[in-house]
Amino acid sequence: MSVVPASYLKPVIPGKTIAGTAVTLRNIPEKKNPLKGYIDKDFIRMATRDIYYISEPGDIVVSDFGGNLDVSNMGGQSCTVAKSCGLVGAIVNGAVRDVPTIKEQDYPVWSCGRTPKTGKFRIEAIEINGPVSVHDIVVRPGDLILADDSGVCAIPPEYVEEVLEKIKAIDESEEEMRKLIENGATIEELRPLYRNRYKE
Repeated sequence: MSVVPASYLKPVIPGKTIAGTAVTLRNIPEKKNPLKGYIDKDFIRMATRDIYYISEPGDIVVSDFGGNLDVSNMGGQSCTVAKSCGLVGAIVNGAVRDVPTIKEQDYPVWSCGRTPKTGKFRIEAIEINGPVSVHDIVVRPGDLILADDSGVCAIPPEYVEEVLEKIKAIDESEEEMRKLIENGATIEELRPLYRNRYKE
């Protein structure tokens, strides 16, 4: 049940596949007018750099801004820092900007949308490494994140081994079925290989 389809979270660079441990960031809109924040030289409260430097190589940042598509959660410079810290990608429940730079960096990102509008003076991080919402699922720090062109999946650590074993069994069964199909097998030969979801 912990999946988000690519129709909602689209890969910025199609063809990428990532797997890693979730580190999470939850954002809310800034109260102050962005122009006033800029004039007052306010501290930028987005905290993406903070989370990168407390992460470990192989982690994936999961950033939640409630699916807001008007303001960027992450841009090219942010992705450059993330990649330099060894993160393998990002899942953004919101929008990103600097798409050409993200592609140039070859840094895998999934997001709800794209915008030229910066999040500086518009977004405030209120929690690092707490539960976040991504579309209609909850992601917690430590979840195993998998993402490809089909979408994003979050697996709690206590279920990773069980899921892996089931996936291996399904892969073997489907490989056997694929060979039978290519060799012209009848429906009667294929039927025993169908997975019965009520038995799983």
